[in-house]
Amino acid sequence: MTLQERIEVLHRTELFGNVSVAALKLLASHAVERHLHRGEILFVGGETARGLYVAISGALRAYRENEDGREQTIRVERAGGTFAEVPVFDNGTYPSTVIAEEESVVLFLAKEDVTYVLLQNPEAALAALGVLASRLRKMAALLERVSLQDVAQRLAVMLMEEAASTGDVKDGVSFSLPDPHQRIGSRLGSVREVITRILRRFVNEGLIAIHGHRITILNAAGLQAKAKMDPTKPYTTP
Repeated sequence: MTLQERIEVLHRTELFGNVSVAALKLLASHAVERHLHRGEILFVGGETARGLYVAISGALRAYRENEDGREQTIRVERAGGTFAEVPVFDNGTYPSTVIAEEESVVLFLAKEDVTYVLLQNPEAALAALGVLASRLRKMAALLERVSLQDVAQRLAVMLMEEAASTGDVKDGVSFSLPDPHQRIGSRLGSVREVITRILRRFVNEGLIAIHGHRITILNAAGLQAKAKMDPTKPYTTP
């Protein structure tokens, strides 16, 4: 990847989209490109954080694991997404483990370079605050879902959100499942067997139809009732 291509990648991120060309050039010239195979770990939660990462291509998933080995997916990022912003500011360790869900390429930016650019570019520092605030809001929403909603409700919410991403949520809307059942379980704080069982129940109740990896909404009102979502609010992923 050329220097100019790295600059363009950084410019497309929320974190560095408004910084000067000179600052982007500095970051791009010091950035280290890394290629990951599917299933390869980028970093492990608890490790000393040396900097942050910008996704160039592919898909990377951040997750945490409890003592029993059960995973909770925090988020998935694709091109333009960033990981490990928090340790840049608090000098702590990586808060979660990040793994490549598919063949992926990232740029590593050293903590010292990022800090220098933020100090020299107040607009970048404000953007960083916005990113961190967004992360906090999403974590609060995730915590609320896992602690206050049962798995069936969480799954219904996810299906409504996936349907919304294709257009209006209505009977007949079809979309592909975003992940295999195991990954959905991790995303919703459950396990594959439970997700499969609830999907089968939704089919038997006439709420959805499943054809391979595709879901068709048969009864949007019924699925909305399962999700217990306010029909006046848009369906968006937190």
